[in-house]
Amino acid sequence: MALQPIVRLSDRSIYSHEALVRGLAGESARWVFEHVNADNLFRFDQACRVKAIQLASQLRMESHLNINFTPTAVYHPERCIQSTLEFARATGFPLERIIFEFTETEKANSPAHLNDIVECYRSLGFKTAIDDFGACYSGLNLLAQLKPDQVKLDAVLVRNIDRDRRRQAIVRGLVDICRELEVELLCEGIETANELAACADTGIDLCQGYWFAKPLLEAMPSLEPGCFEPLEKR
Repeated sequence: MALQPIVRLSDRSIYSHEALVRGLAGESARWVFEHVNADNLFRFDQACRVKAIQLASQLRMESHLNINFTPTAVYHPERCIQSTLEFARATGFPLERIIFEFTETEKANSPAHLNDIVECYRSLGFKTAIDDFGACYSGLNLLAQLKPDQVKLDAVLVRNIDRDRRRQAIVRGLVDICRELEVELLCEGIETANELAACADTGIDLCQGYWFAKPLLEAMPSLEPGCFEPLEKR
């Protein structure tokens, strides 16, 4: 696993670390997923969860931990979560600091099934997040149907947001919607000082991207020096 921080702008802190799958020799996530199929999807999904929690525990991570999961790998929420529960309890990593991310591009067996997963995880103390929000047409429907703790804006909406009034208007609207629904909105894929400043101007508090730190294999990366300076100059 590689880890990439998620920062909270209001207090200049690291709010969470996202666990990103890599090959044993550091190969990309795309390379890894080329070796995942219907026969090994469930075992792969379970192994990723355990590895992420194991790494966070070994590093004595004090922030939240974001773990990606595949809804189609969850055939029964209560049963499929058991190994995750047992490992988190064995390592002592707090359940309330684990955030499970699922992407809106990943279709579950049915909307009802996805809702069952989210409700089950919430009842156990986990948080949930919709990842890559805005990448497909189902985003607002998912947000209306589910009750996630977070929504992560797709990097396509964030790219060059400082120069695109339409993107700024869309993000401001989503900030208002999520505030009304008591859902935290996160901008991912921030790569420039201007993108950071523009996201902050829309009301975004949680951010992620190369501007702050690139993913680091098997370790928690340090934030780039001066990464918050664009906020001080506003």
